[in-house]
Amino acid sequence: MTIAPHTSSDSHRYAKTLETAKRTRWDIDRDVIRGRSFDFSHKFLPDGLSLADELPFLSADGRRFMSQVQGRTYANMFALVERFIGVKMLELSRHHWLGDQTALEAIVGLTGEELKHQELFRRIEALAAEQMPAGYVFVPDANEVAGFVLGKSTWAVLALTCDIEFFSLAHYRASIDAADDISALFKDVFLHHWKEESQHVVIDEMEWEREDRALASDAQRDAAVDDLIALVGGVDGIVQAQAQADASYFLRVSGMPPDGAQARQVSDTLLKAYRWQYIVSGAIEPRFQVVLGRLTNGEQLARIQAALAPLAYAVPRKMKEEAVAH
Repeated sequence: MTIAPHTSSDSHRYAKTLETAKRTRWDIDRDVIRGRSFDFSHKFLPDGLSLADELPFLSADGRRFMSQVQGRTYANMFALVERFIGVKMLELSRHHWLGDQTALEAIVGLTGEELKHQELFRRIEALAAEQMPAGYVFVPDANEVAGFVLGKSTWAVLALTCDIEFFSLAHYRASIDAADDISALFKDVFLHHWKEESQHVVIDEMEWEREDRALASDAQRDAAVDDLIALVGGVDGIVQAQAQADASYFLRVSGMPPDGAQARQVSDTLLKAYRWQYIVSGAIEPRFQVVLGRLTNGEQLARIQAALAPLAYAVPRKMKEEAVAH
C-alpha cells in the first residue's frame, strides 16, 4: 500500500505535541502516587460515569463501593487498550524512519508514555487489590485482545484508538475533574493520564488521516469500516463479560442476593455504565464525529451508526433528562 506523506500542517502539529510532551512529562512515583494509598471513604468514579445513582435501592455506602469496583475496572481497561495502542503506534513509526524526524520522535515518545501508563495502571490495580475484598476478576487478557485488534486494518485500529482517546479526555473534563467527592489519588492518576493523552489524540488523529489518504479505493475503505464495526462488537463483548463479573463481585461483597429484581438491576446498570464509558461516550463525542464524518461517505457512516444503534440507550439518565429539558 502507498504510504501517504505528511502535510506541512502535520509537521507543525507533531512539533507542537512534542514540545508540550516535554513540558508536561511526569513520573509515576514522584508526581502521581507519591507514597499514597487509596482512601476508600471516597468514590473512585463519579456518578456521571458509574451510573450508581440510577440504583435507588443502594445506600450511600453501596453507591461508593460500586464506584470503586468500576474505578478498578476503569484503570484495568485503560491498561488493556494501551497495550494495542502502543504496539500500533510503534509499528506506524516506521513510516517516519527516513522522513520527518520530529514526527518520529513524537511517535516514539508516545509509545514510551503508553508503556508508562500501563505500568501506572498495574500499580493502581495492585493498590486496589491490597484493600478491596478478595474475588475481583478482570476478565479479558490484554495480549489476546491486542492480537484480535491488531489483526484488523490500520484504518480501523486508528479509528478505535481515536474513539478511546477522545472519550478519555471527555471523561476527565466533564466528570472526573469536576467531582469533589472522589479519591484524591484516583483523580491524580487521571489528571496525569489526561495531560499526556491530550497530545496522543493529536498524533492518533493525524495518523488516521494519513492512513485514510493512503487508501486506494472506496472498496478498501468499505473493508476498513467493516473492521471498525467488528472492533466495536469486540469491545462490547468485553464489556458484557466484565459487567457480569463485576456484578457478581459487587453482589457477593455487598451481601445482596445473587438473583432477583435488584440483582438484575445491578447487572443491567453495570452493563449500561460500561457501554456508556467505553463505547457510546466516545461515539457521540463531537470531535470524533467530525473526523469520522470526514473520512467516510454517507453509506459507510450509516453502517457504523446502524451498528451502534442497539447501544444508544446507554446514556446517563440525567443527561437524557437535561436534553429533554432543553
